[in-house]
Amino acid sequence: VVCREDEPGDRRLVGYVVPASGAAVDASELRGHLGRSLPEYMVPAAIVELASLPLTPNGKLDRRALPAPEWRSSQGYRAPRTPEEEILCGLFAEVLSLDRVGVDDNFFELGGHSLLVTQVVSRIKAKLAIGITIRTLFEAPTVLQLVNALEEALLDEVEQIPESGFTVPVVDVASSEDEVK
Repeated sequence: VVCREDEPGDRRLVGYVVPASGAAVDASELRGHLGRSLPEYMVPAAIVELASLPLTPNGKLDRRALPAPEWRSSQGYRAPRTPEEEILCGLFAEVLSLDRVGVDDNFFELGGHSLLVTQVVSRIKAKLAIGITIRTLFEAPTVLQLVNALEEALLDEVEQIPESGFTVPVVDVASSEDEVK
């Protein structure tokens, strides 16, 4: 695992894996496994599979020869269908500096990390006027899951309104024309 800064100010952990002969690597599964034993900030944002690690003439790891990861989802692209999905796909793409994000794309598989989560949460609040927690995005990392979580949060807010509802102030209307003047 190395810390890469492919864009100035945007540091991300990237894991490089050389699988055993004939074995395949499922990056999403590997990230999940690491997430069960490491804090989220220590889980690589991307896993890159290599045939072999690049070495210097001295036999040490040649960090400069490690390829940059391709930030893409393990899912096929599925376009947004609702205005909410379109807004969230746009926010994900904007924060992750990607051309497009589909509704099934996982924020963390696309290179998201805890610092970028805070940006998404604040932009959701600004654009949709819905306050969510950082934890919500960790628990619902795809646009589709996040839309469902936001809908549930809104339903919870509606259920918390007291049964008596809102009170409307009573205004006395003038009984004669003289009082109106």
